[in-house]
Amino acid sequence: MTLSNPPSQEHGHQSHNLTGFIIFLCSESVIFLAFFSGYALLKTSALNWLPAGVEGLEVHAPLINTIVLVSSSGTIYLAERFKAKENMALFRGFWLLSMAMGAYFLYGQYVEWSGLQFGFTSGTFGGTFYLLTGFHGLHVATGIGLMGLMLVKSFIPGNYVGGEQGVEATSLFWHFVDVIWIILFLLIYVWQ
Repeated sequence: MTLSNPPSQEHGHQSHNLTGFIIFLCSESVIFLAFFSGYALLKTSALNWLPAGVEGLEVHAPLINTIVLVSSSGTIYLAERFKAKENMALFRGFWLLSMAMGAYFLYGQYVEWSGLQFGFTSGTFGGTFYLLTGFHGLHVATGIGLMGLMLVKSFIPGNYVGGEQGVEATSLFWHFVDVIWIILFLLIYVWQ
């Protein structure tokens, strides 16, 4: 009988890091689920949901932002594939494109917020709208920051050889942010 070699300490440590990160994403999911549930409960029980003078939200620009953000999951996936093939130039290019798409989304959110006829204190809808979109926007900004860190680390020779998991964790976070936005878009913009 042959015993296989136990995994190295380094591999075990990295495995725990990724597991911990997945647990973190699960906890973030619970927070967003609470926000989604609260939004749905408040909306279905409100007599006057939208603030006075507001007929509904414009959907066209947020739909374009949604398409850009969700498409960035594809570009970050491609970046990961090129990293796996050790093609750092294409990794950096697609990674940077993903960052730019996230920045475009945040800019689009800023433009939308600037043109709205209601504020954070404009009733329950105003408060929940800004809370949900702002909290998500904070996650997008965090994701862009994490991607920036991973991009800088890619220029350190030999840094991404072997089992470095920062890129994988950042990519998971970005996919999470995209899925959360799809749910938010459906709740806020489609279900008016």
